[in-house]
Amino acid sequence: MDIDIPDMARRIALGERRALARGITLVESGRADHRAQAAELLGALPQDRQALRIGLSGTPGVGKSTFIETFGMMLTGQGLRVAVLAVDPSSARSGGSILGDKTRMDRLAREPDAFIRPSPSQTHLGGVARRTREAVALCEAAGFDVVLIETVGVGQSETVVAQMSDVFLLLLAPAGGDELQGVKRGIMEMADLIVINKADGVLKSAAKRTCADYAGALRLLRKRAQDPKGFPKAMTVSALEESGVDSVWDTLQELIAWRREAGFWVQTRADQARYWFEDAVKQTLLAVLATPQARKALSGLSDAVAAGQVDPATAAQDFVDKLRAN
Repeated sequence: MDIDIPDMARRIALGERRALARGITLVESGRADHRAQAAELLGALPQDRQALRIGLSGTPGVGKSTFIETFGMMLTGQGLRVAVLAVDPSSARSGGSILGDKTRMDRLAREPDAFIRPSPSQTHLGGVARRTREAVALCEAAGFDVVLIETVGVGQSETVVAQMSDVFLLLLAPAGGDELQGVKRGIMEMADLIVINKADGVLKSAAKRTCADYAGALRLLRKRAQDPKGFPKAMTVSALEESGVDSVWDTLQELIAWRREAGFWVQTRADQARYWFEDAVKQTLLAVLATPQARKALSGLSDAVAAGQVDPATAAQDFVDKLRAN
């Protein structure tokens, strides 16, 4: 079916949810014709709209969906439009994903000023789907004020989300020292705010202790130029009781205002654009390897290396030379 790209771009710019959903489906497609249409769509969208991009990661079972729903409802209650891009892990065996985030946020899913889009990671590293950055651009063009990017879960590769967000929240549950040991240092260094969830009931005192542990750990990390005094910091919330969530928003607003005034906001966006340009170049070059001619040449040289007829380095150079000749 032919897609009317100008009409889709116009409808997305008007904030039509169905057009936005179709647009995200298009940019997530790996088909060559769809990739060309996706590039045309991104070029036809308004380029002057910016949303606050909030990356959010956390350990399994920490209550990310509950926090996002409570946080999102609080934002929509303030008159803001909120988009949630939730990335579900894909099976390495079947490639399938459950995509259940939307069902776990039923209140927010019914909110007129909210849009929730679950996407499969498709084994793409970085805690995000391969086209999440493009989906963010579509949500911004649709006029959303805040875009929440929920990653798969805590891991060293999840620091990629920091390359597409303005602020990064790390959500953790009350626990002892083992929890502190289990979180990777890389993601700790990327976090702007560590939020200890489930600070309610019998876990309230444990949450306070955990928050103090992380506050101490943050003081040991190297100071970043883009952080004002007191950041990054740790806070406690109860998404279930909806307490402390407004304080998280106020703290983020304080950090964002400081970065804007200090010039780090514009610089970070420019650095991110440069990062994704270089990533697009790499992906384009890798796509060359998927052509039938490249596969045939690669297979022949691979067999020669396996048979001991040529060493890997020489075979690799021969392969590159053949690509250049074509």
